Amino acid sequence: MAARCRRCWRADMGTRIVKLPDIGEGVAEAELIGWHVKVGDIVREDQPLAEVMTDKATVEIPSPVAGTVIALGGEVGSMLAVGAELIRLDVQGESDDTAPALATRPAPPLAAVAQPATLPAPRPMAPAARLVGPPRAPGEKPIASPAVRKRARDAGVDLRQLRGSGPAGRILHEDVDDYLRDGGPATALGGRVANTHVEEFRVVGLRRRIAERMAEATRRIAHFSYVEEVDLTALEELRSTLNAGVAGRSRVKLTLLPFLMQAIVKAVADFPQMNALYDDEAEVIRRHGGVHIGIATQTPSGLMVPVVRHAEVRDLWDCAAEVKRLAEAARGGLATREELSGSTITITSLGALGGIVSTPVINRPEVAIIGVNKLAVRPVWRDGGVVPRMMMNLSSSFDHRVIDGYDAAAFIQQIKALLETPAMIFMEA
Repeated sequence: MAARCRRCWRADMGTRIVKLPDIGEGVAEAELIGWHVKVGDIVREDQPLAEVMTDKATVEIPSPVAGTVIALGGEVGSMLAVGAELIRLDVQGESDDTAPALATRPAPPLAAVAQPATLPAPRPMAPAARLVGPPRAPGEKPIASPAVRKRARDAGVDLRQLRGSGPAGRILHEDVDDYLRDGGPATALGGRVANTHVEEFRVVGLRRRIAERMAEATRRIAHFSYVEEVDLTALEELRSTLNAGVAGRSRVKLTLLPFLMQAIVKAVADFPQMNALYDDEAEVIRRHGGVHIGIATQTPSGLMVPVVRHAEVRDLWDCAAEVKRLAEAARGGLATREELSGSTITITSLGALGGIVSTPVINRPEVAIIGVNKLAVRPVWRDGGVVPRMMMNLSSSFDHRVIDGYDAAAFIQQIKALLETPAMIFMEA
């Protein structure tokens, strides 16, 4: 959720230098994640100029005055220190020729990512200029010097796929260089042209934060995963009955998640080491009495983990309502910092795309994450025969530095027993 910060600037005659304001809470720098203006644009007072992101919030910086943009303080992805120049505006009066140069820390190198929808528009690279044609006719030999032939043979290049740029179509070393650089032929059998287009995206904003945290988690945590098959036939029957009983009422529809949350609460009572945070720098494990369950949620901006606090005091319907509320807030960009932090154990689910098995990354500094895979009807051997059952795998990961494999398996087995006999979820200990 973007917040509006009051501005900070210096006025020198006709030049207004808008600086990155002190956003508070000890923030020393922020990442520039988007410009709303460009050089030459005429802006009005209070018009948004740029968005910056800190570890705590995304902040929109407004213009202090009306004027014309004459300089930008950095590219998207740059890190700006508090008090650094963000933008310069030309207003009526003389320009300030003594203003110091804009100071930013350069953005990181470009990198390809898998979610372009959340990033700035791609910048296409120019296509290669080499001349390459369709395969030659059967028996036709390409024209090339012995040195070029040997080099192509050593590199595994079929010269019949190249049309030379030399005299009379002779294949030159440069043609082989271009071929190897582009990664293969520009045409395929049947005259179909291969797509050699390449796009570059800068990893910025939330996508950069996610990348940094995932890399840090995998670097510092000794992950191990445990997968167990669960028969949810009885639970699905109960869920359908409960949902049918509240049809037309104000209560939210039940999904699998509230049942899993209730099962986790019960299992954590016997395995308190799973509901913990590990401060590996201080070498301290903090076990929490309250069960604060993070729900990994895909949003247009990337993965977020809103937190259902104190699941141990919530009933099935309350858990369902809170999951729905938090997911909508996260996807709408309205979740607060408090709603996106403080989890002690996390559930991650890809829904219908859950697949058979996954290896979820632990939400550091937590020590356990429960992964939900796809629910499907599978043939199961029961009582001397094959019967159809609603089956699903739980793919969970644990921090092996503090969780033993036996304890992790026993924890998941207890969750499995509760889900397969859902009446046990509602029984008092």
